[in-house]
Formats: sequence, C-alpha cells, structure tokens
Amino acid sequence: MKRPIFIVLLISLAFFGCNDTDKVEAEIGKIPIEVNVSRFDREFASAESTDLPKLKAKYPYLFPAQYTDSVWEAKLRDTIQIELFDEVAKAFPNFDDESKELKSLFQHIKYYFPEFEEPRVITLTNEVQYNYRVILADSLLLIGLDNYLGPEHHFYVDIQNYISEGLDKKYITADVADNFTRKVVPRLRDRTFLADMIYYGKLLYLKDKLLPTADDTIKIGYTQDQLDWAIANEEPIWRNFIEQERLYSTDGELRLRFLEPAPFSKFGLELIDNESPGRVGQYIGWQIVRAFMDKNEITPQQLLNIPAEEIFKKANYKPTK
Repeated sequence: MKRPIFIVLLISLAFFGCNDTDKVEAEIGKIPIEVNVSRFDREFASAESTDLPKLKAKYPYLFPAQYTDSVWEAKLRDTIQIELFDEVAKAFPNFDDESKELKSLFQHIKYYFPEFEEPRVITLTNEVQYNYRVILADSLLLIGLDNYLGPEHHFYVDIQNYISEGLDKKYITADVADNFTRKVVPRLRDRTFLADMIYYGKLLYLKDKLLPTADDTIKIGYTQDQLDWAIANEEPIWRNFIEQERLYSTDGELRLRFLEPAPFSKFGLELIDNESPGRVGQYIGWQIVRAFMDKNEITPQQLLNIPAEEIFKKANYKPTK
C-alpha cells in the first residue's frame, strides 16, 4: 500500500514544481523590454563614400579615430568585403527571430539581475573574428553576423571544425548570454582545477536560468553526439580526475587539456582522447553546480560569490555509472 502513496507524492511534487516554474516564466514574460536593433552591416554595405560622415556621426564608436576615411572607402570597394556583405544579407534578410530570442534573454536577465538595462543591439561584420563574435559593453551589444553563417560556409573552410561548428545563427543568443555571465561571475582567488571547473559550472548554470528553453547542446556548444558522450562517460571522467589527483592541482596545463576550446580533451589515453569532446571539465563543473543548487535554497545571485570548495562539499556530487 505504501508504493502508490509514494508515487502519488512524487507526481504531486513534480506537478507543483512545474507549476512554480510556469508562474516564474509568466512573471518574466511580463517584464517590459524593448529590443532596439540597428543593422549597421546593411547600412554600411549600401553606403557610398558621401554617406560616411552621416554613418560616423550615427555610429562614432565603430569608426576609430586612427583610421582615415580612405580606409572605409577602400572597404566599400573591396570585392571580398562586398561578398561578405552579400552573404550576411542572404543569411540575415531580417533579424526578427533573433530579436525575439534576445528579448526573452533580456527579460530573464532582468528578472534575476534587476539592475540590468537592455543594451542597444548593433549588427555588423568584423571580418570573421570569431573570438569577438559578440561584444557586450554597457549600453551596447555588438554582434558580428559574419560569424554565424553556418559551419559549412566557404568563409570558414580554413577554420578548425571544433570552432566552425559554433559559427551558426542558432548560437547567437547563447553567445550573448555567455558574454553576460562572464561579466557577473567573478574569478575568485582559488586557482585550483576544481575552482576553474566550478567557475565554468556557474557560467553554464546561469545559462540554465537565462535560457530555460534552450537545449543543453546550445548552452555548452556541443553537438548532440558530444553531449551524449559526456553524459555516458561522466562517471569515468570524474574517476580519472580523482585518481590522477587533479582536483586541487594548480597546474595551468589542466586548463588547456580540459577547459579551453579544443577538438578533444587530453586524458593521455589515445582511444578516449579521440572520442571525447573538448572542455569536459566545463561539463563536470556544470553538473557539480547543478547538484549544489538542487540541494540548497540559493538564488543565482547568491551563487556567484560562493567559494568553489563550499559548492563542492555541499553538492555531494556523485555521478553514476
């Protein structure tokens, strides 16, 4: 007789949990946010030399003083630049879907971080500088659309696959979220590998809250196969970190092997290395922070400054086989 009662209790808890989430999302959806998008990429692409003074007056921050008008005039005539403008125009004839996603993101940021003020959004091209595809700076959000033409685009033929896989428009909002989280999550003094993992875990957990409908592949920038591999191998990854005494190591090489973007993670075991995605340390940090937040009544803002060691101990993280 006890089993049915237990099942009913679980169903009730799940129902009320979903109900609370629905209430929060309904409240977030009412937050007034305006997404103002300026398509500088299109304005510049269609400009003549005589339009430069007007553009410089409208977007002074996009025209550094050290560059003379001759530089911009040459760019307007450059055949490669013209092809770049054309390809961006084909991929982004409008920015409607992206604007809706950004509005939802800004509403979620505003809910959890009330001091946030939505920035003015400027779309542009930056000659495929993919390390700077998104820049969030106070009142401005700059988005380099030439970094989001799809991983198979011919502009990216010389870019390594693990990078070009992220050059897709589906990642725009997640990249903006990533820029925001890096502004609010502090780098604490602890320089251990565990602290580094939990730093990235905090970034990814904030994406859970800011992008609640996004798939985990989008939040971490994995393909589905890569995410499936990380999930299936979570326990042996963790066991490797424990057995090799990596957690409290301050060896900076561990960041390159397990946290920084790379085609694969470097365990030193050829078969595993070839199959693994890069940044598995970020994935493990994410699961530690998720475990901690599941067990503790902590707001996302309170999470930011909690030391890694405290999070680790209270998470009681134990991946299953």
